[in-house]
Amino acid sequence: MRVIVMGYHNIGCVCLKALINLGAEVAAVITHADDPSENLWFGSVKDTAISQGIPVFLPDDPNTPEFIDQLARLKPDFIFSFYYRLMLKPQLLAVPTRGALNLHGSLLPAYRGRVPVNWALINGETRTGVTLHYMDVKPDRGDIVAQKAVDIDIRDTAFTLFGKMTDAAEELISEIYPLLVLGTAPRLPQDQTKAFYCRGRRSQDGEINWSHPAMQIYNLIRAVTHPYPGAFTFLRGRKLFIWAAEPPPPADQPQSRLCLDTSLPSSRSDQALVEPSINPGRILAVDPAFGLVVATGQGSLVVTRCQIEGEPELGVPEMVDKLSVTVGEVLG
Repeated sequence: MRVIVMGYHNIGCVCLKALINLGAEVAAVITHADDPSENLWFGSVKDTAISQGIPVFLPDDPNTPEFIDQLARLKPDFIFSFYYRLMLKPQLLAVPTRGALNLHGSLLPAYRGRVPVNWALINGETRTGVTLHYMDVKPDRGDIVAQKAVDIDIRDTAFTLFGKMTDAAEELISEIYPLLVLGTAPRLPQDQTKAFYCRGRRSQDGEINWSHPAMQIYNLIRAVTHPYPGAFTFLRGRKLFIWAAEPPPPADQPQSRLCLDTSLPSSRSDQALVEPSINPGRILAVDPAFGLVVATGQGSLVVTRCQIEGEPELGVPEMVDKLSVTVGEVLG
């Protein structure tokens, strides 16, 4: 089979390699030019393709008539999108004779849209996965070909969860591509009644609201810690990044879903879960062997790694000494 791969990130790298190992004829690879302002902690699809002698294209817009004509001349059977960030228009989706497929980082129809791995952690999910589906004009709503689930551990961060997702993506492609070649792969419509979209996240979305429950704050911290911009608060007027904390005991009440693309979480159902606190953000204890114990809207949170903006990152016990915090000070 002759295929075109549109990819980026580690998942793009491993899925491209999987197709090559399965004997696919990769006619071209389309990827993105790296953004110098982005933390490039992941592998390069461009370098992977070049190492295999595959032609690479980096269009600013893959949907121009000229570029679509160029791809059409390659006569692909399939187009695969593996974490490619640009939307593809109908004219481009119509180029492959046997279909255009995308690999998405969730178990669709849940968590359509942007940064699903981070949102799954923010929402305290215990399970996510990857989905290969046919592409539609609207993102992430086409018929499902295959899915592979991934368990989320309470100590997973976005980085560790991405590692699990990358392994799952490689396994899924290795299992399903031979069936696509034979024409026997499943094609199942999504249940649109269970679908919801997530919006992209900005660095300012990482500000901690200490009136939220401890588990909700913990989930935010692990969702945006390294290599992401980090969750933050303020100490004596200076920005304080919280890079790690201990997971609190499970709460009896579930938290509301916080990933809709319409707005930031607001004073709706999530606020109903917040029990009144005398002073959320107040430092309750300072222990050089344990960390900083901070009051939240529901329970307390133990901070174990933090950093004043512009200064070195600190763990236990040095952060207790270097920050010179005292019981009774308030973060935020």
